[in-house]
Amino acid sequence: MDLSTLPLVGPLLHGGADLIAALTTVLSPATGSFAAALAVVLLTLAVRAVLVPLSVLQVRAERDRRRLAPRIAELRKRHGKDSERLQRAVQQLYTNEKVSPLAGCLPVLAQAPVLSLVYTLFTHASIGGTANALLDATLVGVPLGHSLVVTLTSPLWAHAWVVVVLLVVLAVVVELSRRANLRWNPVPAPEPATAVPGAAATAAIARYAPFTTVVFAAIAPLAAALYVVTSAAWTAAERAVLRRVVR
Repeated sequence: MDLSTLPLVGPLLHGGADLIAALTTVLSPATGSFAAALAVVLLTLAVRAVLVPLSVLQVRAERDRRRLAPRIAELRKRHGKDSERLQRAVQQLYTNEKVSPLAGCLPVLAQAPVLSLVYTLFTHASIGGTANALLDATLVGVPLGHSLVVTLTSPLWAHAWVVVVLLVVLAVVVELSRRANLRWNPVPAPEPATAVPGAAATAAIARYAPFTTVVFAAIAPLAAALYVVTSAAWTAAERAVLRRVVR
């Protein structure tokens, strides 16, 4: 099924393709073969700039959760063995304090449509019956529509280092962001008497869940990986600034 023929999706794909093509044309005289990749990076930066107000709300919600952390710790001591009761008590606390536990997800949710658009643009051979010219764009010899897996299993495998470097950068940024989040929002170790069943498994999931973005970037088109890496770097820098200036 050609998604570009759908009433709502079609215009979005055409608009996205035209925007990236126009940026590529503008950048080509100065950046040559890097123009299309830089167009994706600029698109990412533009999206993140628009979403700064949501990031401010995210940091404010983070501060509220820090303020409520001692009270949540008390609730864990009181209801630690009854997970359902604990969940209801925490939710009631958030409601009473007018704190949204979902505020931290707003920038991610807002970016999802744009990332999906980039992913789709670089995985379709045609858009509305016309050959997708974006698939001809490359970054150091790797087509922007190729993932790491595809590149390694193609004659272009020698150029796979480009994608590997991006993935390494992404992994480093994710780990630095994870550590910064822990410093800003330290998670106290539960006392043995109040330990919640399954807490160890939950902690392990929380430790490695952020790296799912690296897995996604490895199997997604290079253009989508560029979006993810750029967005992750923006998030790390933005969070460091906002945590100091937002009150």
